[in-house]
Amino acid sequence: MAKAIKLTLTEDEIEILVDAMEADLEGYVEAAKEARGNGNRADVATFTEAAQRIQALMTKLQELIED
Repeated sequence: MAKAIKLTLTEDEIEILVDAMEADLEGYVEAAKEARGNGNRADVATFTEAAQRIQALMTKLQELIED
């Protein structure tokens, strides 16, 4: 299990992180599509998992600033 870290951020800082993660997410989604087109199942799985993990973290962060 990953070690939990406590970190204090402003809403602006969280928004910056979310924006950066959105760009990263788009890259992984595109990479997964390309890998699927090339028939590379291992890369599809890797890129899809990365995209899912980024999306989950983005959602968690967005919930913090929407309250």
